[in-house]
This record gives sequence, C-alpha cells and structure tokens, in this order.
Amino acid sequence: MAKNTQHWLRKEGSSSTKASFPELFFDLVFVFALIQLSETLVEDFTFGIAAAALLFIFALWWVWIQTAWVTNLLDSEIEPVRLLLFGLMFLGIVLAIALPKAFADMGLVFALAYAAMQLSRSLFALYAFRDTDGASFRAFVRITLWLSLSAIFWIAGGLSDPHLRVILWITALVVEYMGPLLRYWVPSIGASPPETLDIDGEHLAERCALFVIIALGETILTTGKNASTNLENAGTAAVLALAFLTTVLMWWIYFHDGQEKAADKAEATSEPQATAQHLFIYGHLPIVAGILLTAVGEDFTLSYAEAKSAYNHAVAILGGPILFLAGTAWMKAASSRIIPYSHAAGIALLAASALLVPYAANFVIQAVATTILLLVALWEYTALKRPSQAPQ
Repeated sequence: MAKNTQHWLRKEGSSSTKASFPELFFDLVFVFALIQLSETLVEDFTFGIAAAALLFIFALWWVWIQTAWVTNLLDSEIEPVRLLLFGLMFLGIVLAIALPKAFADMGLVFALAYAAMQLSRSLFALYAFRDTDGASFRAFVRITLWLSLSAIFWIAGGLSDPHLRVILWITALVVEYMGPLLRYWVPSIGASPPETLDIDGEHLAERCALFVIIALGETILTTGKNASTNLENAGTAAVLALAFLTTVLMWWIYFHDGQEKAADKAEATSEPQATAQHLFIYGHLPIVAGILLTAVGEDFTLSYAEAKSAYNHAVAILGGPILFLAGTAWMKAASSRIIPYSHAAGIALLAASALLVPYAANFVIQAVATTILLLVALWEYTALKRPSQAPQ
C-alpha cells in the first residue's frame, strides 16, 4: 500500500524548493478574498467593523498558511494534489463571496466553506501519509482532531446570532492558533514530537514572500480602482503618488534584506519546523495585516483627502504601517539576531503622529506615514552598506 501514496510526497532536489504553478494558481483565490475584505472595510470602517475584519484577516491567513504548510510536504505537480488545490480554490471562492455578509445572512456559508477547506486538506494529508511516514501520519491525526474541534465552533457560530457568532468564531481561531504552539496535544495520545514534519524552509519562505506580493498587489489594485473613481478630486494625483510610493517602500523594506535572510535561516537551521512556525506561520501575520490595513487607509485618503482625519481613519493610515514594521522587525530580528532599530524608530514616529489626527487632513496624515516609511528604508539601506553591519 505504501507505494500508492509515496509519490504524493514532495521529492528531494533543488526544484522542490520552488513554488509550483498549481500553488500559484491556488493563490489567486486570495487576491479576490483580500479585495473583498478591503472593500468591506472601506465601505464602513468603524472600530467594530475593524475588529471583525481582524477576525477575517486571522482566518484568511490561517487557511492559506496551513495549505502552504501541507503543500510544502506534498508534490503539487501530481494529479491528486492538483485536484485537492482545485477543490480548495472553489471553496475559497465561496468563502470570499460570503465574507462581506459573514455577520449577516451568509455566516453559515462562510463557516462551512472555511471548515471544509481546513478539514478536507488535513484529511487528504492524513491519507497521503498512511503507511508511508508513521510520525507524520500521527501528527495529522492530531491536527485533524484539533480542526474538527474548531469546525464545531465555526459552524455553531454560523448558526448563531451575530453577537454570539463573534464569540464562537474567536474561540475557533484560538483553538486553531494554539494548536501548533501546543504541538496538537490530544488526551491519551499526547503531543507531536518536535520536528515531526519534514519541512522545506526555503520553499515555505518563498510561498510566504509570494503571499506578501499578493497583498501588495491587492493594494495597487484597490488603490488604482479608487483613484479612477475620484479623478475629479484635486488631490487624487498626489494621493495616488503617495499610495504607490508607500507600496514600493513596503516591498523594499520586506524584500531588500529581510526576506532573503529569513529564507536562509529557515534553510540552514537544525529545527526547520520550529523555525518556520516562528518566522512564517506567526511572524508573517502582522506583515500581511499591515499591508491590507494600509490599503484601506490609502482608500480613505483618496476618498476624503481634504477632510479632517478621524481616529478610525488613523487606525488604518498609521496602524497599517505600524503593523507592517512590527512584523518585518520580528522577522529580521529572528533571522539575523540584529535588532532593526530603524523599524523601532519608525513605529514610534508613526504612533506619535496620531497626535496630529484631530488637526490635520487625511492627506497630511498619509504624507507623514509615507515619509516615515521612506526614512526607515533609507536608514536601513545606509546601515546595511556599512562594513560593520550595524543594527539598522
């Protein structure tokens, strides 16, 4: 029986570290999902909506990173794994369609689509590892049990009123996010031993980098779309230039130094599973959330450039870059053991800029945020040029 699914597993070799075309095709669904989430936030950005959006960011990131984790172990070029990804893509489209009304009349649809993605992927991996790798098989037994528990909360939330739905869905996410930290401990079975799964750190680093590209691409798409509908506003051209510069600076801060070091760290470590979990599963969440929130802030600035800024707008305009810098600082410090002082200073300046909110227009707040990101990028670039490789 082993030979039937042995070829489903990822092959050793240099080409195995690269993201495959089926994986890239799967990622397209999340472009749609992120656009749906961004447009939902722009339509009605209250603190309550922002909190709900945070829940969706956690959910979208988790279903994507867990799928990337499984395809890291499988060969996505073979037909069974491709069919799995196509099925997950369809469920992802349903998930994205339901997302804007997930706290209204499509809560059950959202919950069923999410739970189906999580469980079907885990059950597929369970089948793939049967009689081929006992330790990995037992690990996915534990993972499936944890996901079954979270699915109960997701579906129960979909059947409940919106207030209880929030509580149940937060509980579901807590269950899922705690699973890896507790090594999916199960009564009478115990926890998975450390480094059970044969993770390819370089492949997972590339997959996360591509998702960052997706998030940055979503920023360009939504900003361009919003700019085209506000061409009559006098400040649109200037805001569009600031928004584009912000996106480029985020790309630079992430890719110029940090991403490559993270990939090298994940590849060279003697504990690839723990390192990948620290750098990518949890470490990239604030990066992606920050990029998405920044896109929302740019849309606010395009729509209300000359209006006095409000704190709910500032949460996006300033909070997005703060989250992004915090995430990249975490990634760089973990991978190089060098504290990026430039990022810490940028976070402090962005937080201090909130003092301008009651007095300055959205355009001014956006310009300040972009300028601070530019200073961070220049500081880091200059520091990296020094032979001593001093902290940035």
